[in-house]
Amino acid sequence: MFPCIYYLSECGGCTALLHILPLVSVKEVGWTMEPFSLAETNSSVPQEKFHVLVGVTGSVAALKLPLLVSGLLEIPGLEVKVVTTERAKHFYNPQEIPVTLYSDEDEWQLWKGRSDPVLHIELRRWADLMLVAPLDANTLAKLANGICDNLLTCVIRAWDLHKPLLFCPAMNTAMWEHPITAQQVEQLKGFGYTEIPCVVKKLVCGDEGRGAMAEVWTIVESVRRILEERGLPTQS
Repeated sequence: MFPCIYYLSECGGCTALLHILPLVSVKEVGWTMEPFSLAETNSSVPQEKFHVLVGVTGSVAALKLPLLVSGLLEIPGLEVKVVTTERAKHFYNPQEIPVTLYSDEDEWQLWKGRSDPVLHIELRRWADLMLVAPLDANTLAKLANGICDNLLTCVIRAWDLHKPLLFCPAMNTAMWEHPITAQQVEQLKGFGYTEIPCVVKKLVCGDEGRGAMAEVWTIVESVRRILEERGLPTQS
């Protein structure tokens, strides 16, 4: 079976992708293309590298992306990459993200024809854990219903369910309290994903109530606990 990407709402159209070769990384800043380092998988020096793929969506909590990435990088042996939705880009400065950042454009720039890499498949292979923070109401609804219309949702649709996936909901209190939200959160948990619950606080919009993304330190500690469960060092 050949892997396919269906970008209907944001990208328009449908493209069937065929044979996969090793991933070529595209850095958003400067659009420099360079191959994945063989040291990641074939180094002669034994290394314990744990790969974390962070997904960021269009919630105002995406403002915290630089802080979240910095916190994760403080865990020894952790390598981080980020997948962003187009709307999430509104909330952070890519110059403040010290790791490789992927977006929809990278998927299409990498694939020109047969034998080119399929980015969302290569990323799901690379990652040992996925963390979606923040997960906005729109992407929550997409994931609960299996929609995959951008790079991030395609990675998650193809996710290996034997690997941990953590998600951090973030939305306005009125959106959080809508009955469909609880149904969609439970659907994701039914897939085997782990919720890092949102918290009560005064939101950027001025409302006060539940819906804010969990604190960054809470999210980082959740990842650290998973590493500890797998016997990997979490202290330098």
